[in-house]
Amino acid sequence: MSKTTSMSPGQLEQVDKLYLEHRGWLSILIQRRLGCPHSTADLVQDTYIRILASGKLPAAQDSRKYLTHIAKGLVVDLYRRRRIENAYLEYLRQQPEALFPSAENQAQTIETLVEIDKLLHRLPDKVRRALLMRQLEGLSYRDIAQNLRVSVSSVEKYIARALQTCMLAALKDPP
Repeated sequence: MSKTTSMSPGQLEQVDKLYLEHRGWLSILIQRRLGCPHSTADLVQDTYIRILASGKLPAAQDSRKYLTHIAKGLVVDLYRRRRIENAYLEYLRQQPEALFPSAENQAQTIETLVEIDKLLHRLPDKVRRALLMRQLEGLSYRDIAQNLRVSVSSVEKYIARALQTCMLAALKDPP
């Protein structure tokens, strides 16, 4: 992560202690979900990086719950990333070899797709679904309204909200 921590030396010492006390069971928890020791080690490390980046330490009695919450989110993120990466690579396999992007462009595309996925999953379900139906399936507002069982006016608001969110994200992190 590129974020720098604003933790004091005392807090950094507490993170070290937290790591030493909890890395064993946390590794087992993640290993059960992933089955891969390399990915497990990465996610254990990422769990503590998240704590450092946030600058927030859990209360001692909440440490396991806090670490479990972070780790589960990272596991979900990893599965989501793998699903996106596999779908993109499957798409590429269906293309003529002459159209294959470089390995660097593939990696950039996957990163962009993951960021788009994160953005879309921050939207409420109906807003996200309306946007995807409109943009990917080309459905009319009326068809989307029927599909979601809402009014056309609601669909207009959903699409506007989704597009506004996308524009704000683009302005925040320009290419």
